[in-house]
Amino acid sequence: MLAVFAIGLTSPVRAPAQKPPSYTAADVRFMQGMIGHHAQALAMTALIPTRSSRQDIHMLGQRITVSQKDEIAMMQQWLRDRHQQVPARDAQPGVMGGNSMNMPGMAMSDTLMPGMLTSEQLAVLAKTTGDEFDKLFLADMIRHHEGALVMVKSLLGTTGSGQEAEVFRFASEVDTDQRAEIARMNALLDTLGASGAKTQH
Repeated sequence: MLAVFAIGLTSPVRAPAQKPPSYTAADVRFMQGMIGHHAQALAMTALIPTRSSRQDIHMLGQRITVSQKDEIAMMQQWLRDRHQQVPARDAQPGVMGGNSMNMPGMAMSDTLMPGMLTSEQLAVLAKTTGDEFDKLFLADMIRHHEGALVMVKSLLGTTGSGQEAEVFRFASEVDTDQRAEIARMNALLDTLGASGAKTQH
């Protein structure tokens, strides 16, 4: 009995396991907002087949379409798993139903998110064809991608946000992928004889 008592006195006390970081309201708004942001990119790439004859533009559009559709599905599932509102992909892209994203540097209540095209700008893009379309599409999509970089930067700059493993991984992938695509699009603009909009982020 004494031996058992002595062993109990010398047993190490285990520290409670550290809980993994949880998601925040800013994480939820980021996912909801990025769904709309991606949806506009899909609306833009959908214009390519009937307006551009360049194979490289078609291939770029296909890459963007596939990756952003997959990411939209992932973001929708992330929100469903956490019982959060899931925006419809075909809702007005980039406007969160009158709710502000409330992220530092983003005043977006009833306004488009960073890099988003207005309905007028989308209409102008839809009216162009050939080289004119190619140049305008690339310039618009570069600006659109740069807007996604702003959203990621704002998320990661918000205290406590972007810490959940899945959110951090996705935000990091968006940052890396969008920068790579901006570089490709600037190179395509150079081949078209246009001045690329080099990202400053």
